[in-house]
Amino acid sequence: QVQLVESGGGLVQPGGSLRLSCAASGIIFSIYTMGWYRQAPGKQRELVAVITSSGGTNAANSVKGRFTISRDNAKNTVYLQMNSLKPEDTAVYYCNAQYPKSVYWGQGTQVTVSS
Repeated sequence: QVQLVESGGGLVQPGGSLRLSCAASGIIFSIYTMGWYRQAPGKQRELVAVITSSGGTNAANSVKGRFTISRDNAKNTVYLQMNSLKPEDTAVYYCNAQYPKSVYWGQGTQVTVSS
């Protein structure tokens, strides 16, 4: 059974930082492209950042320079370091695992940026 379990969300003030974690089980983690997506109320789910099995990364323009995605294959975990958070970053953040013909999602973790 595949499980992606996110943690690290919460309430933070503008300009603050959070680190999200996603622990995976039931998959050969090292071969999967891992990603973070987010969905704000009333909006579509959007890509935040991805990291390939070889460590290549890409991020949405809105978070470049502020968010960093990384992975630890020994711990089957992907991280999203979020700095200089803005109110518009408020959303539910979802972990995603992709391999040809296989896509899995976590349950999501809420991130709220507010003073």
